Amino acid sequence: MSDELHAFRPVPKTGVIYVTSEATKLGFSSSDPDWCNLGQGQPETGDLPGAPPRVHSIGIHPDDQEYAPVAGLGELREAIAALYNRLYRKGMPSQYTAENVCVSGGGRAALTRAAASLGSINLGHFLPDYTAYEELLDIFKAFTSIPILLDGERGYSFTADDLKREILGRGLSALLMSNPCNPTGKLVAGEELEKWVAVARDLDCVLLLDEFYSHYIYRGRPGTLPVESAARYVKDVDTDPVVVFDGFTKNWRYPGWRVTWSLGPKKVIEALASAGSFLDGGGSKPLQRAAVPLFEDAYVVAETNAIQRAFREKRDRMLSRLERLGVRFDRVPDGTFYCWGNVSALPPPLNDGMGLFRAALAKKVITVPGEFFDVNPGKRRHGRASRFRDYVRFSFGPSLDVIERAMTRLEELVT
Repeated sequence: MSDELHAFRPVPKTGVIYVTSEATKLGFSSSDPDWCNLGQGQPETGDLPGAPPRVHSIGIHPDDQEYAPVAGLGELREAIAALYNRLYRKGMPSQYTAENVCVSGGGRAALTRAAASLGSINLGHFLPDYTAYEELLDIFKAFTSIPILLDGERGYSFTADDLKREILGRGLSALLMSNPCNPTGKLVAGEELEKWVAVARDLDCVLLLDEFYSHYIYRGRPGTLPVESAARYVKDVDTDPVVVFDGFTKNWRYPGWRVTWSLGPKKVIEALASAGSFLDGGGSKPLQRAAVPLFEDAYVVAETNAIQRAFREKRDRMLSRLERLGVRFDRVPDGTFYCWGNVSALPPPLNDGMGLFRAALAKKVITVPGEFFDVNPGKRRHGRASRFRDYVRFSFGPSLDVIERAMTRLEELVT
């Protein structure tokens, strides 16, 4: 007899889950200091020089034994709206309020609520982009996902004119993307992002912008706080077709809290809350309450500056050592904590993503093969080798010590 239950379909693992599952078969444990996890999708969560003290305990209010509102605690929604207004909308007549915010229990929960709320439209997405988008774009059948190929030889650039051509040519009513991009580190910012928002406004195409790495930006003038959001370029918060997603996962370095949010027009937020009422029921009430003080200006500025100092150093060290090994980069990452490298010049079997991944596991180093970022909902491009099979995503999310040890082990593999 088969041990399969035919009511269920095979559900593929996302890239990070796949590589950690394979490593676990060889003894990997997140508590084992001998492993170097350059596949991780989370930042280091301990103390950083200059960062505020980490939260190690929370109290539970008597009311917090009950469910949180599906859209999130009112005081948290107000704190999130106020932060965006302070960072991005000073002096602008249209301001975000609590009604423009929907809190959820994790980034994928927020994105799933959005996907469940879309109608029968064409939804554009980029190649490469975040691995979890693949199943997200496949499971909901109301909309049709349309891939848009970005070219590494152009540094994955995509202009507002390109966006206009795609919207008009493919009939897109929405576009989903991570900005900065996971895995390439490409950032759309400043005047170019302002033009993107203007194109979306003029052509009625919703920008669904995953901004989970928006504080991991490595360019900007000294003394400034180089953070970026499309919220800066919205004219009317209730009519412009811009929805951004962010959370404590990366920019506050509390991934285990599962406190995330969507920000957009009130009508969209109402739809996301309705979707949440049947999809997930809402996030953790005690952790939402504990999150409120962490939106104060002094905390956000100190944490962001500490992140950018520490992670810029890790980025530069990783890039330098990988380049000396023969890994080629289409661009230096503007943001995120990932280096997206082409390994085709390395000796076999290290000259493709899966080959390097398998060989590195023997050295207790985890990486993510580039093919996982070839977002392919429904496997419609079946039977063709991935365009990104020569690429690997290397995470500099771990501590500098872990990164240095991993680089030494990869050098031993190559030499």
